[in-house]
Amino acid sequence: MELPSNSKARLFRSRPLTRINTSGKVSEILKEKVLMPKLRHIAITAPNLEEAAAFYEKTFHMTRAMESDIAILLTDGVMSLAILKFKTDQQAGDERGKDFHGLHHIGFVDDDLEGMTKTIETNGGSYHMRLPDSPEGATEVKFRDPNGVVFDIVDTGYASRAWGLKT
Repeated sequence: MELPSNSKARLFRSRPLTRINTSGKVSEILKEKVLMPKLRHIAITAPNLEEAAAFYEKTFHMTRAMESDIAILLTDGVMSLAILKFKTDQQAGDERGKDFHGLHHIGFVDDDLEGMTKTIETNGGSYHMRLPDSPEGATEVKFRDPNGVVFDIVDTGYASRAWGLKT
């Protein structure tokens, strides 16, 4: 099917993606050839962990992957949903504090943390914080986009162990 030249659909054609590699060089790669970072994690804060988890379990049939005193992680096997209830402002990790409820951050999986860091910074994002390494050596590195939205980058091992995802 031929699209008219003024069609908005043409905006969705493949176009080169810019990626900063570890040597600092910019490379143009067609979308079909690039292993893009995958959005695989959403974290929300809620006033009651169990009530919030029960809603997503009953409504969307998500299963529990992990629990702690401040988090219940649910998964559908592809996406991870972390439901958080911080006990202190310091634990919350930013100016929103422990009493904030809503979208806290999103997470992407990419095994090239150094390359992604350069790409994020080149495109106007900034480093936010790094969570301590887990006993397995995995970590979350958090950034802010140009609008201040918090997101993290993790490797596939972390996504599998901490988020309960099939990678």
